[in-house]
Amino acid sequence: MLKKVTISTHSRIQMIPIDREVEKAVQESGVQEGICVIWVPHTTAGITVNENADPSVIRDILYATGKVFPPDDHFHHVEGNSDAHIKSSLFGPSLSLIISKNRLVLGTWQSIFFCEFDGPRERSCYIKIVEG
Repeated sequence: MLKKVTISTHSRIQMIPIDREVEKAVQESGVQEGICVIWVPHTTAGITVNENADPSVIRDILYATGKVFPPDDHFHHVEGNSDAHIKSSLFGPSLSLIISKNRLVLGTWQSIFFCEFDGPRERSCYIKIVEG
């Protein structure tokens, strides 16, 4: 099963939890045991798993990446979004998660985050469910 999810971002940088959308795809698939692959087809966005219990964790991640790779750091790319390309490469375009008993296997505090580094934009990600 392959499902496309559309995500509307509202800021230049933000991390949006997408657990519900991914979990819904897993449940719809009916797969009891397998793998869920999430793919982001953008060069200025990414995907990650991190804590969602305390919102300051996400603020700190965005603050730290902005401090290391600020948007106005005299990069050569003419579009002016080289920082977004670098952050996207660091976070990566995909995740593979375990499915057990038709549920994602995530830690107590973990959530799946779509990472926007060059918004606001209309984005997409693909969720592939593989039985096995």
